[in-house]
Amino acid sequence: MISNMPEGQSKLARWGKRIVIGRNPKRTLARAVVLVALSVVVFKFLLLPIRVTGISMAPTYRDGGVIFVNRRAYLHTRPLRSDVVAIRIDGNAEVLLKRIVGLPGERFSIDHGIVKINGQPLAEPYAGINQTWGLDEILLGEDDYWVMGDNRSMDQKSHTMQPVKLQDIIGKVVF
Repeated sequence: MISNMPEGQSKLARWGKRIVIGRNPKRTLARAVVLVALSVVVFKFLLLPIRVTGISMAPTYRDGGVIFVNRRAYLHTRPLRSDVVAIRIDGNAEVLLKRIVGLPGERFSIDHGIVKINGQPLAEPYAGINQTWGLDEILLGEDDYWVMGDNRSMDQKSHTMQPVKLQDIIGKVVF
């Protein structure tokens, strides 16, 4: 074989080709196709990657971090208190990350920063107490979950907290 390249460069080019394509190009192509198909299935139907923006869930989740949401988590079960979930509000494209604190049929209130469920204080080791927060008692509907962020040092007016329907919960944060 006659080549215009010096022998060292020719050897390097062959090694580069072997690393990128492998010894068997058909097998490498098949692996690449399987990997792409598997990635599409996982990220379209199972896991939703989300970049955290904002501080409403601090310190549990930091601004700029990437988390994954299991879209199938509530296919056969219902959300539980303290689950961190991704929700869609009013059909918007924006996804919020919140913690479930109130379950369907419960009476929910906030008294001097303390969340109360059916009149009893809720233990929330993940959240600080902001004594300026308050909310009169609300009876949650049969399909309502009360969600709010962990960062209670924020002003209550700048915090999104509200009841959401099960259909608005996209899934549960897994990691």
